[in-house]
Amino acid sequence: MTRDLGRGTRIRFLLAFWLFVLSAVSFLDRTNISIAGLQISHEYGLGNQRLGWIFSAFLVGYAGFQVPAGILVARFGPRLVLSLGVLWWGIATALTASLPGAAPHALALLLVIRFALGAGESVIYPAASQFVARWIPQKERGFVNGLIFAGVGAGSGLTPPLLSVIIAGHGWRAAFWFSAVCGWAAAIVWWLLARDSPEQHPSVSARELCTIEQGRSSRASGDQQFATQTRATVWRAIFVRKDLGALVVGYFSFGYVAWVFFSWFFLYMAQVRGFDLKSSARYTMLPFLCMTAFCLVGGILSDYLVRTRGLRVGRCYLASGALIMTAVFLVVGSQVHSPRLAAMVLAGGAGALYLSQSSFWSVSADIAGDHAGVFSSFINTGGQLGGALTASLTPWIGKHFGWTFSFGTAAFLALIGALCWLIVRPERPLTG
Repeated sequence: MTRDLGRGTRIRFLLAFWLFVLSAVSFLDRTNISIAGLQISHEYGLGNQRLGWIFSAFLVGYAGFQVPAGILVARFGPRLVLSLGVLWWGIATALTASLPGAAPHALALLLVIRFALGAGESVIYPAASQFVARWIPQKERGFVNGLIFAGVGAGSGLTPPLLSVIIAGHGWRAAFWFSAVCGWAAAIVWWLLARDSPEQHPSVSARELCTIEQGRSSRASGDQQFATQTRATVWRAIFVRKDLGALVVGYFSFGYVAWVFFSWFFLYMAQVRGFDLKSSARYTMLPFLCMTAFCLVGGILSDYLVRTRGLRVGRCYLASGALIMTAVFLVVGSQVHSPRLAAMVLAGGAGALYLSQSSFWSVSADIAGDHAGVFSSFINTGGQLGGALTASLTPWIGKHFGWTFSFGTAAFLALIGALCWLIVRPERPLTG
């Protein structure tokens, strides 16, 4: 393939932006049920505890398929696997909208559908991690991961006001149909735009390809030889990493805290803080707007610190400090008497949490290189198990011990996550 030697392209950033879009759509599809939760609970006679089971069913499916998703991405590439995954989760969302109100065993059917949705969505971040390892130079990984995961905040932040308007005018099923169509459209665009590696993309210029190859070749020669000679995933090399367990536990803590916001913050604002539907939707936007902004800031700051202070400071110390800040915001915000001030302080906690997001995924590419899809799938499994736990445990704690204790539990886990980062060594790449 002849490439333009004079013209510089930035196809890698275009694809990273579309991963931002896919990330936003994925969180639109997974958090729409929390916005429609009051209506769904009333229609099917569920209550908060059973609604929590439905939230958890998604996360169990999502966590359970993380490692298979990583293996599929490594085998078939992020283009095909992610395209099919997005189509799958659009179908699961449409099935939710199609379930009649008088359906027998509605709870069981909702549990199965949400489990299937989680299984479909499991591919997105292993695919994104594989993309980053193949397409993005090390010096840009913090920013690109920050951009991709800013979609989490964008999708979750747009969900409350957008879907509230749709639900108010057309019912909760219309909101789910809207989510499904967005997913199908995004999948088609990804298939048309993406390729599994920059060498395969006809629009990547010689200059951009050289930039990518030089940025990927920062490993020592022995590690490069290991990466190129190994065809199968090197399971032993992954499992002997002492810091893999720390990253799994750290992301478990991250996931637990994040899903307090994704699954229960809207209902917390409505039921505990006394906001009506419109006000609850408006204040529920705040944490996700903070997630979006701070995820980008965290990625840029991580890259800057990597360049000036090294990988350990740029990835590990930044993430550890961010999680400590998260714990402080959660404790203070849960005890503030003013509902509006509480919403703003807790939103600050969500923002501080997402300062660390880019580090979890950048460090997977730093350590694992060509095996980042599989390596990151183990870490993401931990995060989703944490989310599954909070989806069911948070309302139980709130009922028996109060919501202040629920946020205090999340703050304690954030501190555990901060300690875990002190064990991680991103400057030591995966070796056989």
